[in-house]
Amino acid sequence: MTEHKKRTTTVETPNEGTAAPAEMAEEQTATDLDELKSEIAAAQDKCKEFSEGWQRERADFLNYRKRIEREQGQLHQLVTSNIIKKYLGVTDDMERALANRPEGAESQEWWNGVELIYRKLSSILEAEGVQVIPAEGQMFDPGLHEAITHEDNGDVESGKVIAVVQKGYRMGDRIIRPALVRVAR
Repeated sequence: MTEHKKRTTTVETPNEGTAAPAEMAEEQTATDLDELKSEIAAAQDKCKEFSEGWQRERADFLNYRKRIEREQGQLHQLVTSNIIKKYLGVTDDMERALANRPEGAESQEWWNGVELIYRKLSSILEAEGVQVIPAEGQMFDPGLHEAITHEDNGDVESGKVIAVVQKGYRMGDRIIRPALVRVAR
């Protein structure tokens, strides 16, 4: 806060070589006015400085909040993908069981229960945004696929996936597990 001082004007009696009292009062008022103007300018500068500092701090806080939200989203996705990765082994086992079902099992209730469990597991993965990485018949992509073998195959173009040994999965742009594949040479 700026302190305003009480100003007193003394008027001297006219002497030789001194200005008239009205002129002196006018000079004193002009000086007081100049001082007040400089105090106002200083206060305005201080106000502008505080305002700019506040705006910078607010922008920094907004950037901090956005960064924290982004990091929390990434952490959530990482934790979710790590948990899902553990269930992918169960999904693989269920798919192998369904592929190797015993004869006559379709009519047995326990087999219907196994199929129901597999469908529930698949729907949970789908609800979490987990997608199977397409592989068979695709060109080999080291970002999506992991080659187990390279085999000579006259029927398939070189660099294409011949067979999928283990399915790969992704969640959004994140690869949870690459597909294990056999690739043609």
